[in-house]
Parts: sequence; C-alpha cells; structure tokens
Amino acid sequence: MKGRRVTIKDIAAHLKMSTSTVSRALANHSDVSRETRDIVLQLAEEWDYQPDPIAVSLRQKRTHTLGVIIPQINNRFFSKAISGIQEVANANGYNVMITQSEESFDLEKKNVQAMMNNRVDGLIVALSKQTTYLDHFQKVFDSETPVVFFDRVGDSTYASKVIIDDYEASYSAVQHLIKEGCKRIAHVAGPQNLQNSRKRLEGYKDALKDNSLYQDNNLLVFSEYHTKEVRRITDYFLSIDPLPDAIFAINDAFAIEMICYLKKSGIRIPDDIAVVGFNNDNISPFIDPPLTSVESPAQDLGVEAAKLLLQSLDEEQAELVKNQSKVIKSRLIIRESSIKSGQS
Repeated sequence: MKGRRVTIKDIAAHLKMSTSTVSRALANHSDVSRETRDIVLQLAEEWDYQPDPIAVSLRQKRTHTLGVIIPQINNRFFSKAISGIQEVANANGYNVMITQSEESFDLEKKNVQAMMNNRVDGLIVALSKQTTYLDHFQKVFDSETPVVFFDRVGDSTYASKVIIDDYEASYSAVQHLIKEGCKRIAHVAGPQNLQNSRKRLEGYKDALKDNSLYQDNNLLVFSEYHTKEVRRITDYFLSIDPLPDAIFAINDAFAIEMICYLKKSGIRIPDDIAVVGFNNDNISPFIDPPLTSVESPAQDLGVEAAKLLLQSLDEEQAELVKNQSKVIKSRLIIRESSIKSGQS
C-alpha cells in the first residue's frame, strides 16, 4: 500500500469484510465484536491508515477549524491574541484559519464570506476600524455558526464578546497623571465607531470631571490606531498655549514616536510633559524614559475568546454561554515617563 492513501475499502477487501463493518470497527462501535475490531485495528496500524479529514468532517458536520479575522497580523497586540487562540485550539484538536482585514470594511466582508465558504465551525473576530454595522455577519448568525468578538467588538445580540474594561483602564491612567500633579491632560482618542475607543474616551472625561478639572477640547484629538499622524498631532500639541502637561496616547506605538518628537523639540519627559500609552508593548520598558502604559492582556483575550467559542460548539454548554460578555482586567504599569513627583 505504499505510495497512496490507504482507504476503508482497501482494508475491507483485504479482510473480506464489508466497508460498513470496517468503518464501525474503526469507530469502536459496540455492535462490532471485539475480535473483529482487533483484526481491523491491527491491519489499520500496519498499513498506517489515516482517516480522510474531509469525509470525517462531512460525517460529523464539523471541520474542526476555527476562523479568525483580525485587522492586522503584524500588530503586536493581535499577534499575541492569535497565540492565545492557537494555544486553546491546538489543545482541543482544532485548526485555526486566519485572515486580516487590513482595517478595511470591504475586505472584512470578503473574509467573512471566505470563512463561510470554508465551513469553519465558528468565528473569532476583532472588527476593522471602518466597521460601523454588522450586516455582513447576518448570514453567519442565521446559519447558527457561533461568533465571538474580542477587543474591537460590535453591538450584536447574536454573538459573545471578550473585552478588557477600557473605561476603567483609561480612568486609572488619567487618575494616575492627576495624582502626579498634571492638570492639562491631552488625549489622542481612537475611532469612535469602535466601542473600545469610546469607552477610553469616557474614562478620560470622567476622570477629569471627578477631579474637578476643566475639559479643554483643544486637548482632545481623534486619530487612527496607526502612527502616520504622530508628527502632525505632536506639532499641534506643541502649538497650544499653555502646553499640555501630559498626553494619554491611543497606544504605545503612538506614544513612543510622540516621545521622540517631543524630545527633539526640547521637551523634557516627564518634567515638561508626561506621557502614557496603551497595550504595554515589549519595547515600552526599554525606551528613554521607559513608558508608562496600560497593560492590555492580548494573549488572555485570545485564550478566553477561543474557550468561549469552543463552549459555544459544545451542545451541553452552548446555551449557558450564549451571547455572553466576558471582561478581562487590565492594569497600569507605571514607569518613568509619567512620574513627575518622583513617586509611583
């Protein structure tokens, strides 16, 4: 049998049995005698019989494949999330199919259709920055294919969600800056069609309000998650009189580039302007000065999203986790970029 895949028909012909008997023996059915089962299994092992994955999936109505749609694979946050998803999937005998939307709504729609065409058992999705509605997921919901949104989630009653407490994370970051004596705190906010960006903005505003600090709209700038606008926004902040005494950035990549531009302009960090980022990238402790950042546990988000999806695929647990929202706690990692008073 060398040189080609061994089939059930091959085993059945050699043993002079029916293919149905061999199939039941390989599946360990109780209606096949132990003696017959042992003979079939011994020959299957000798001939290195491997089940046809397509045939198995058709019988089980499962492909044992989880679909993952993220904005960018080369983004450190999402690459960590993928590691968490694969860790859980591999441990439970599932494969992972990954696509990226490149922050494009149109490409995200195509990715969703591709996943359905490949009959994935379920979807784990972080939405693109352009996504404002979820109509392109309706076919997925209608087919009762489970969906778990994570980090960038949509408002849907048909899907589960795994998020961090973006409001509390933002509030804590601004509260820290206020304790360090900052009164003119600028914020680079993300796209407001995304729930996590809205929650961070709410946390920023409420922290100012609860500490009786005036919210100067000149200190609030909206941007995308990439760093193309860092120079323009930094120059804008430097044009304000009086200058902000702190900046809470949309993410660490943005904050790190901003620190570089500020230092080139003669600004001392944190003495003149304190800086706080978001996501706690690997490089953040090693810049000068080390960056204070909200730790967003991306791998944990991936792990919990995968666990929730697998529970949704389990008939006994599916109803218990239906449309569940799970919140993962974050924490503020305080470093020298924000310590004005010399105390953490």
